[in-house]
Amino acid sequence: MANYLLEVGVEELPASFVQSAIAQWQELIPKSLKSEFLTPEAIEVYGTPRRLAVLIKGIPSKQADREEEIKGPPVKAAFKDGQPTKAAEGFARKQGVAVEELEIRDTPKGEFIFIQKKIKGRNVTEILQELSPQWIVQLEGKRFMRWGDGDLRFSRPIRWLVALLDEDILPLELVNGSETIKSGRTSVGHRILHPESISIPSALAYVDRLHSAYVEVDSQKRKEKITAEVKAAAKKLGGFAQIYPDLLTEVTNLVEYPTAVIGKFESDFLRLPTEVITTVMVTHQRYFPIETQENSQDSLLANFITISNGDPAKQEIIAEGNARVIRARLADAQFFYRADCDEPLETYLPQLETVTFQEDLGTMRDKVDRLMEVAQTISEQLNLTKKQRQEVESTALLCKADLVTQMVYEFPELQGVMGEKYALASGESATVARGIFEHYLPRGADDIMPESLNGQIVGIADRLDTLVSIFGLGMIPTGSSDPFALRRAANAIVSITWYADLGINLDELIKQGAADFISAHPDKESPVTSVQEFFIQRIYTLLQDEKQIDYDLVNAVLGEDDFEYTERALQNLLDVRDRAVFLQSIRDNKKLDEIYETVNRSTRLARQGDLNTRELDPKAVVNSTLLEKSSEQAFYNALLELVPQTQAAQTERNYQLLVDGLAKIAPIVSNFFDGEDSVLVMAENPDVKRNRLNLLGLLRNHARVLADFGAIVK
Repeated sequence: MANYLLEVGVEELPASFVQSAIAQWQELIPKSLKSEFLTPEAIEVYGTPRRLAVLIKGIPSKQADREEEIKGPPVKAAFKDGQPTKAAEGFARKQGVAVEELEIRDTPKGEFIFIQKKIKGRNVTEILQELSPQWIVQLEGKRFMRWGDGDLRFSRPIRWLVALLDEDILPLELVNGSETIKSGRTSVGHRILHPESISIPSALAYVDRLHSAYVEVDSQKRKEKITAEVKAAAKKLGGFAQIYPDLLTEVTNLVEYPTAVIGKFESDFLRLPTEVITTVMVTHQRYFPIETQENSQDSLLANFITISNGDPAKQEIIAEGNARVIRARLADAQFFYRADCDEPLETYLPQLETVTFQEDLGTMRDKVDRLMEVAQTISEQLNLTKKQRQEVESTALLCKADLVTQMVYEFPELQGVMGEKYALASGESATVARGIFEHYLPRGADDIMPESLNGQIVGIADRLDTLVSIFGLGMIPTGSSDPFALRRAANAIVSITWYADLGINLDELIKQGAADFISAHPDKESPVTSVQEFFIQRIYTLLQDEKQIDYDLVNAVLGEDDFEYTERALQNLLDVRDRAVFLQSIRDNKKLDEIYETVNRSTRLARQGDLNTRELDPKAVVNSTLLEKSSEQAFYNALLELVPQTQAAQTERNYQLLVDGLAKIAPIVSNFFDGEDSVLVMAENPDVKRNRLNLLGLLRNHARVLADFGAIVK
């Protein structure tokens, strides 16, 4: 067994690429080794701003010899009149064997020729020389660059390569125009603490040798060191560090030898809203805030913790330099905040007319007017009180006003946050102010949900206006391209509705929005159908991914190319959620098995009739005088008893009543089909036949209130 080290030395990499490259190599390298029939004992991938490295431990020194069965052309093409054709000869020649070694074997698709080829294992040196350059050039990332006069592309210029198989250098070359980067055993240490070159004696010595040169190549160990030092520094000040996961990951990949440094600023800045201070620290300066109470962002100390990649002996100089920067940023924020608060939030509305939302859709003020109309329609659907409607209207009117304030212009991350602050300062109610902030929630898959009703309604209205308008312009997301984040917007609408149990009619909102869009853009086509389909796709995904519903049960509640189910889902998002969750529960507790066969058998036969899928009343479509056998009469009576249970399921979403009714009717239907008093559904008398098909159609229709059982996989 051997050990292999590959280090790619570069100029400072973006932190995001370090994280991405590590993840890519963790997936790519094991796969490529497996494809070469090599299984090492361990693969360790490292990354810092100046290097990417992989240490492969316990890799076989050569591939094992193996036999490989190779399928050739059909016998009909390979032999004619018992003699090999050019196809057989070409196949044999390509595989390096004689025609006489070809074997004829029978397969499900006929007779084919095969060879059993013995392949001698290659030396690992040869394989690693082929794979290593591929591992480098196959890395992907944003804004790759060229340097020198070559065409080699990478995140940053590559400056050195280390490739060691145990103690020996593995010869590698990367050609970049007139420059050739050759592998060796020479690496470099920390830029400041150990600027000299270092020699790596062996692959296994890599981590320790770099550590002695003040480089911690293991990103997980750097992260642990940063976490421990940040917590210790905060404790030293009598506070608690707020360690944001994304910030921790970023600073981990910005340094090679981390040191926590404590800095301070004037306590007068603590009068600023906490969100402003933490945004300056975290987003702009990559500092860790310190709280007076654990997990409480409402109380900060006038201190910060930064992670230095410099000389730990110069912490005071580093702290003072960082303090000067944050003082300037906080002073700017203080000026913006005071200036913004001089005017009521409503006075900023005219300035929204100077901000373009989208070239063909007008200004942000135009968007506010549109979303106010959508919010009003939602309020009507929900039968809100006069006070609630007024709160929704005020929230909708002011929800974008902070976009033109000085603070949000300088710190866009604070949109909504400052809207809430300025609304309170302007005398708006706490409910309206909170709604302004919450209408942006959730901002991502892991974000919190809006709790205020006006925030929920305005958030839905805002996103729906964007969806309908952008779809109306024909700018539908394709592949990974979604510049207006329409998938996230649609997901948020559905998620908010489910979270808050809002009984909205999304289908009606889509159609009204599309009608308003066409009224303003008569040259465009209605986006109704495309928006409906887009939402159905989002519902499908959310039910599977978030609610953990089996794919076939999702198909059953959304229908497979069934407009009735599509329309019903969009008209009542709560209903489609509840039906899916309920279906999953009765599958898990085996209750679904009790009714599945009965409903499916009835459904298959009912297709031969002409009963519409919405009819539920037996008295309306079954002629009781034509019921010839007791099994028919029992079926009819059971359907009469099922009607109120189905109606309760429709009005109260109590689908257990419906399933109980279907379970009760199952043995009766079984007797109808196969009992001593069974009937022939396809009777010679057309009226009797239609009557019996209607019985089956009614059972199908009652079951359809829950789901399309034909889509369920047994």
